[in-house]
Amino acid sequence: MKKETLAIHATHIQDETANSVATPIFLTTTFERSADGSYPKGHMYSRNSNPNRDALEKGLAALEGGARAFAFGSGLAAVSAVFQCLSKGDHILMPEVGYYASYKLAEEIMGPWGLEVSQVDMSSLPAIEAAIKPNTRLIWVETPANPLLSLSDIEAIATLAHGRGIRVGVDNTIATPIFQNPLALGADIVMHATTKYIGGHSDVLGGAIVVKENDAWSERIQRVQILMGATQNPLDCYLLARGLKTLPIRMREQATSALDLAKKLENHPQIAQVHYPGLPSHPQYALAMKQMPMGQSAMISIQIQGDETRARQVANALTLFTQATSLGGVESLVEHRRSIEGPTSTTPGNLLRLSIGLEHVDDLWADLQQALQS
Repeated sequence: MKKETLAIHATHIQDETANSVATPIFLTTTFERSADGSYPKGHMYSRNSNPNRDALEKGLAALEGGARAFAFGSGLAAVSAVFQCLSKGDHILMPEVGYYASYKLAEEIMGPWGLEVSQVDMSSLPAIEAAIKPNTRLIWVETPANPLLSLSDIEAIATLAHGRGIRVGVDNTIATPIFQNPLALGADIVMHATTKYIGGHSDVLGGAIVVKENDAWSERIQRVQILMGATQNPLDCYLLARGLKTLPIRMREQATSALDLAKKLENHPQIAQVHYPGLPSHPQYALAMKQMPMGQSAMISIQIQGDETRARQVANALTLFTQATSLGGVESLVEHRRSIEGPTSTTPGNLLRLSIGLEHVDDLWADLQQALQS
């Protein structure tokens, strides 16, 4: 099946009470047992499983081409579950440029538990190879990486890692399974902050892990999910499954607008640099065409001519773009990323991150023009 068909049908639940077309929401914490003590529908307690969570996980696994998926209450809970599959003394290799909170989770929370973490330029295969240690067990990749939208060669990294018995996890939040399938490129694990594009409407928090194989790691992730109580509630699972149904068409529309805006911004005199993998001027454009041939998502980072003060003035002058953290919704957002990440951030002070929504591209361009000229 094509992804558009999978997105709609892979999360369907057959309603046995009213034959409803829309999926019912199972707002129950527990399930009735049979006289012999068994569970005829396969569900015992909603922390262990729930029909809505099962449907969401089935849909995510289908779109990513994975064996299993696991839904969590947030993206960081999903990342944490993967890290908790490691043992004391194991080493995680993480990107220098990527989601700030993922690294802080590894450093501040997992570090005291005995995990070792270091950062490397994930766009450089020689740098990755040099950073691998005898105790490296996981290479955590984010591509495109937040907020500079740099890319990593998933296939090359997987080949390098597997030759040393190391697993590869990929944060695929920005590209989504519509534009990039890391498991097909050799990765072992895919992570999504489903809060973003998969939810698509800025109204639900969630995360997910999709695994390539149904093996000891997948069993461990499931045990962490259940025993740590990091599962997602049925209503949120329903909303995310509903978001999956429109994900292909939303991603295509938003990415088309993003490319149009990136081309125009690149030629604007008030812009110092545009970071967007779909531009031929992007240093990793060839890799973008290889890994994401159908689209390069809808995130653009721009560096304003001038300093941090000037960048924040531009953000304040925008009217259609809402100043807010997060990305992937139907409404366009702008964020001064460095001020969110704190004093140790390496993000340029003149950088603004744009999440392009579903407004008409001409209106978004007019808003950007007036803000840059103000």
